[in-house]
Amino acid sequence: MIRPALSALPSYAQGSDDPQGLKLSSNEITQGPLPGVVEAAAHALAKANRYPDMAVTGLRTAIAQWHGIDSSLPITAENVAVGAGSSALIQQAVLACCRGGDGIDGSAPDEVIYPWRSFEAYPIFAQVAGATAVEVPLTPELRNDLPAIAAAITERTRLIIVCNPNNPTATTVTRNELEDFLDKVPQDVQVLLDEAYFEYVRNEKSPDGLSLLAAYPNLAVARTFSKAYGLAGLRVGYVIGRPELIDALNKVCIPFSNNAVAQAAAIASIDARRELLARTDETVVQRGRVLDRLPESLQGQAEANFVWLPLGDRAREFADAMAERHIVVRCFDGDGVRITITDEAETDSLLTALDVVGIDDFAQ
Repeated sequence: MIRPALSALPSYAQGSDDPQGLKLSSNEITQGPLPGVVEAAAHALAKANRYPDMAVTGLRTAIAQWHGIDSSLPITAENVAVGAGSSALIQQAVLACCRGGDGIDGSAPDEVIYPWRSFEAYPIFAQVAGATAVEVPLTPELRNDLPAIAAAITERTRLIIVCNPNNPTATTVTRNELEDFLDKVPQDVQVLLDEAYFEYVRNEKSPDGLSLLAAYPNLAVARTFSKAYGLAGLRVGYVIGRPELIDALNKVCIPFSNNAVAQAAAIASIDARRELLARTDETVVQRGRVLDRLPESLQGQAEANFVWLPLGDRAREFADAMAERHIVVRCFDGDGVRITITDEAETDSLLTALDVVGIDDFAQ
């Protein structure tokens, strides 16, 4: 029999598309993979008749060597888990840390705490695992409310997810705020810092999670190659943390889920990472153009490759108006609209559309 709880499980919705228009509904980049990546992927594809390295040894080692300089914790491959995107690893973390409440002993389910609104998949991951989802509202400035998250911790809390920058609001917390929060979290509660958009952060007060790993043994950091590195179609993410957590994440991973082409592409991306800053800097410039065009009431912090328009009940009306002009944005009914920021040409089209639909009127 199918679990009854799954009948109420929402499906994750991919960003909509318009084949004749401009897709700004998924946080993809317009450029292809970094130099040398396609060639590395093609070489791996030619040997697709062989199983990939299930332990992902080469990529885990490359990630450890890459981030060992930035981290306060000595990193080896034992500190790195690789998954089919960072979202897969977050789901694995829920499965590894939380016991559902439908066991034969009749015990209550463990709890997962996360900010809301945040990444749409968090509640799905909790429900799949049979855990209790504890959603903590954002601050009025649409930032993670870390004091409120700390106050929500109970004896059943096993995992806390902090999304920084937060998706979809693009806001960040400061290093001091994060440290104050981590000081309040019991050592037996795992904290997972979701830094999927880390490469687009330019606020110097925002933390680099890797620099905090040594001080906080219950902290782990999730990042991805899907966004800035342009590998969204190959699905490669990673988590860096203590070996005990990494071992648990690997135990709940589907065997061979990290395919050989993705592994090769990710290693080549690490080798070509010096090309990355120019790409992300361009996105930051275009992000600034969009923010400057928005009316003051819609302007806010944006540290990712998207901006958030808190349009409330008018979100759907705005999204439909943009779609009529063949620009597809991501609508969160009743809350707001997320718009992906890409390159200069697409930003020119976006700004023109904002004028045509009357963005200033939506702000009133």
